[in-house]
This record gives sequence, structure tokens and C-alpha cells, in this order.
Amino acid sequence: MTDSAASPRPAPARKKRASKPKATPAASSLRDAATAATAPAAPKPAAREPAVAASVSLEALSTSQRESLERLSLNLARAAMTAQGAIAEAALRQADRPAALNADPFHVAPALTEVMGRLAAHPDRLMRAQADLFGRYMDLWKSAAQRVHGEPSVEVAQPGKGDKRFADPDWSQNPVFDVIKQSYLITSDWLNELVGGVEGVEPITKRRVEFFTKMLTDAFSPSNFLLSNPAALREAMQTEGESLLKGMENFAADLTRGGGQLSISQTDFSQFKVGENVATAPGKVIFQNELIQILQFDPTTEHVCEIPLLIFPPWINKFYILDLRPENSMIRWLTSQGITVFVTSWVNPDATLATRTFEDYLKEGIYAATDAVMRQAGVSQVNTVGYCIGGTLLSCALAHMAARGDTRIASATFFAAQQDFSEAGDLLLFTNEEWLQQLEGMMDASGGVLSGQAMADTFNALRSNDLIWSFFVNNYLMGKEPRPFDLLFWNADQTRMPKTLHLFYLRKFYGENALAKGELVLDNVRLDLGKVKTPIYVQSSREDHIAPYRSVYKGAKLFGGPVNFMMAGSGHIAGVINHPDAKKYQHWTNPALPATVEEWMAGAVEHPGSWWPEWMTWLKARSGGEIPARDPAKGPLKPLEDAPGSYVKVKS
Repeated sequence: MTDSAASPRPAPARKKRASKPKATPAASSLRDAATAATAPAAPKPAAREPAVAASVSLEALSTSQRESLERLSLNLARAAMTAQGAIAEAALRQADRPAALNADPFHVAPALTEVMGRLAAHPDRLMRAQADLFGRYMDLWKSAAQRVHGEPSVEVAQPGKGDKRFADPDWSQNPVFDVIKQSYLITSDWLNELVGGVEGVEPITKRRVEFFTKMLTDAFSPSNFLLSNPAALREAMQTEGESLLKGMENFAADLTRGGGQLSISQTDFSQFKVGENVATAPGKVIFQNELIQILQFDPTTEHVCEIPLLIFPPWINKFYILDLRPENSMIRWLTSQGITVFVTSWVNPDATLATRTFEDYLKEGIYAATDAVMRQAGVSQVNTVGYCIGGTLLSCALAHMAARGDTRIASATFFAAQQDFSEAGDLLLFTNEEWLQQLEGMMDASGGVLSGQAMADTFNALRSNDLIWSFFVNNYLMGKEPRPFDLLFWNADQTRMPKTLHLFYLRKFYGENALAKGELVLDNVRLDLGKVKTPIYVQSSREDHIAPYRSVYKGAKLFGGPVNFMMAGSGHIAGVINHPDAKKYQHWTNPALPATVEEWMAGAVEHPGSWWPEWMTWLKARSGGEIPARDPAKGPLKPLEDAPGSYVKVKS
């Protein structure tokens, strides 16, 4: 976000260099140079003659080696100066915002005190834990000694499946780095297990400490530090320090781009432009109000199903996750199946919308959108999709309509959406009252909206190794530009949140679980999902960390009509956006809906590839007969502009 008081300069453009700076011929002999500089060619000089020793040592180097060392020294000095200047400027930018300095930003201190108190109350358990740690280190020292003597040895600690931090061969082949790696893994695993084994505390309290401990141990990984990262050291040697200089330039650019706060680049933002190489499916904006634009996409078949499909993406993100590229676009795939596709593009709200409520999003979002689509398509019913928080709002709308006898929605599909938040994953850790009060203060300071960067930081913290530390190492320690990646471009294109809406959502759903309990009241109507008889299709993902499948399954059990539950491979995004042509992942189906998700999984059948075709069979059975394809430009509602519209292009 821009800090007007600090009068920030525009973010410096990253200088375009090769992904791996070219080394001079002398760079490959830096290790030899270092050896020559330290290995005596004559008897070791006396300690009282350091000048002579230095002279002899330097004279042992060739001209090219001396030049290479000079370049290395110069680049290291320039890198240090760049970092110091960036940090100093960031400190000045933050000087007028002392409230942002929080000694406990994750509000973990009370929970940590309780957990540590429980540990201290059982000294015998601590003694056993310490003995276990000592035993693991003894095993490591024994293994290291065996390796030094050329004897067979076994790794005491290994990275978990999918842990990419230690992929470089030197982490295993170099004995020093292998011991560093295993020491870290032993200690971090031991500490996380110690906290995880605490008994007698509230589950949410324990989970808060577990989350913080995992963040802490991830941050102290040796891969995150130059001197203990073999790949970063090798890169620095091969490029004569140019990689470190480039890394500090990247660091300075990200600090400036974040207005004095570090905003780590996850991709090359210059390579993408909405409407040009992402969000390119052709169509028209056929309706808009203060909160939404409705996009109708061009048909690609001569005939279409009578009942159209209206999609409600999350307003936390922008809709074009459904249309990143032609080859993985769900929107294009749906039109190819003969579906008339409408998508809601939510506004990126500013301070003028700070007081808009959840009820406003219900009325001016769900109700207004369905009204517009029914009029445009000439139908009395629509099929709907709700993705993530868009699905939570759609669930509320279904209950609201059921109470009023409104049958405009023929079916509802939910992508990674929750109705029961009792097991809503680690996002629950960010919804206690202390955290919400801090959020409210942040929003008040920003005119009544929560910045998109604050939202991004929260989601990135849930997967810090993948979304924070991997880019920290790549961008700053290795000095490389992040790769162009459309998904990460979309991930960084966050929207702002209006204060009234956002606090209501966090308190009523995450805090009180009011919808699942039947206690939520909207527009003077108490919402009861049990009264919803609309056919429901629920998609979950096995590795979803935002809408965990256990939470999604609990929500599926709340509806009073027919419900089809399905589980896809991968996570919150890749589990949903999985084009059949990619032939990736898998999905599981089970027509039954037993009491628990574990029972459902026990009876589920695994299928290779995307779940989209199976869903399409279900959807078409509820989409009526075929009619001539609808042209967005020829409907009753006059087109306002071409897709993807203007709302999606507003940056935070």
C-alpha cells in the first residue's frame, strides 16, 4: 500500500539479467585462489609479521585470481550497501507508524504461557524429552563419524515428503552440510513433537502454539541463511558475488514496492496483464451495480442447455482463477460443454464501501445476479456455483430463499466452500478477539478497508515454506528473478475487504459458527440449512489447508435435500482447477453420505484425473433441454463492456 506521508518513490524496476549471471573464466578458480591464499608455500611467518604473511599470500595468486577476488569483494560491499540503504529507507517510512510495531503479532503469548506451564508441571516428561533429544544427537554423531571413516551409515533424520528446502545434492553429499541439515531436522522435529504432545489445554490454544512453533522452526531452517545454504554459497562463488548484489537489489525493490514493508515477489508481474494474457475468455459485461459486474461468456457450441450456470467466486480473490489460460480455463471448458456461463466479478472495494454489510452482498450480490441472469437468459431458474467464501454466501442465500419459498436456484455446486467452521483449519487461529481488534485498528487506519497485502500475508503464512521462504531464498540469497507463473500472479492480485463485511464474516462464521448452529440471522430471517431442499454437489480437496475436507464434509451434512459429496486430489486451487486434458491428480466418489468423512472415505472409489466430467454429468441432468446458443450481445440487457470488465482490473 502507498504511504502518502512518507512520499514513497516509485518501486525501482528490477534490472534484467540472465537468470544465472555469467561468471568470468577466473571465477571457476576461486576455490583454488582461496587455497593458494591460505596454504603456505614457505615456512609459516611469525605472528609478529602479518604484513609479510599477507604479502606472501597475495603474491601466490595469479592475476586472474586476484581480479576475481577483487570483484567478489566489490560485489559483497555493494550488496551490503544496497541492503543497508533499503533497510534505512524502510525504517524512515515506518517511523510515523509506531502502532504497527507489535511484540506479539500472532497473539500467541497467552497460549504459549499456558502450554509451557503444562510442560513445566511435568518435569518427568521434560526429562524424557531431553533424553530423547540427546539420544538422537548421539545417533547423528555416530553416523557422521562412520561416514568420515568411510563406513556405511544411515541418515538419522530425513526431510518430509514434498520438502524442497534440501533438494540440492550438497545437502546429502557434503558431510558438513549433511550434519547441519540433520541437526536442524532433529531439533525442529523434537520441538514440534514436544509441543504437540502437551495435554490438558484447549485444542485451539494448543494449535495456536503448534502453528507458531512450526513457523519459528521453518524460519530458522539453515536453507534460509547464506552461510549454511550450499546452493547460495556456490552461486555466490560462481558469480563472484554478483548473485548477492542482485539479491539485495531484489530485496530493495520489494521493500519499496511494499511501502516500507517487505512484499516478497512470487512471480514476474510484468509478464501478465488481465484481459491480454490472463482472463481472456470472450464475453460481455451485461450488468453491474456497486458490488458486482456480471459477465456472460460467448458460446462455443451451436446449442446450449436451457438453464444457465451462474458462478460466484470468492470476493477475497478475483474471478480469473477460472480463466488463467485457455488450456486450463474452466470457463472455456464449460462453454465447450454447451453451458451458458455467467460469472460474478466482485468489486475491489475502497473506503467508500467500508460500511457495506454481509446482507448487502446477499441482496446486491446473489439476488441481483440471479435476477439479471434470469432476465438475460429468459429463464425462471439458474444453476449456481459458489467457490470458497462465495460458496458460504451462496449457502446463506439458499437458506434465505428456502425460508421465503423462493425456488429460483435449480441446483448449487460448492467448490472448497464451508458452512460448518468448527474444523476450519489454521485460519481459525487468526480469528480470536485480540486478532480481530488488531484487524479493526488496521482497517480504521486505512479508511475502513483491509489491504489486499494483509490478506495475502495471512494466506502465505499458512504455507510459509512454499509461499515465503522458497522465494526469500530464490530472490535474495540466490539473486534470481521469480519465474513467470500465472497462478502466483493471480494469488498476488488480492482485493481489499470492507470493514463491516469482513468483521461480521470472521466473527459470525469463524468465531461463532452461527450458520451451522442455526443461529445466523440475515434480513430478519433465521437461516436453517436443513430447510434447503435444492440438489447440492459438494467438491472438497484432500490437501486443502483453507477449507479442509473434514470441515467441508460437516457442511455437506447440514443440507436438507440430496447432496453429492466428492473429494479431489491436491489443494484449494489445484484441486478445483484441474482441466481434464492435463490428466493430473485423481478424485474419489461415494454416493453415500455417512455420519463421518472417515466412513465416507472408507467406501469411496478412486478415479484418475479430473473430476470435471463427473460433475458435468450431474450438472447436465439438472440443466434442462437444448436450445440455440445465446449471444451475450443480443440479450435483453445491453452489454456494458467486453469481458473481463473493469472491476477485475482495479488494483489494491
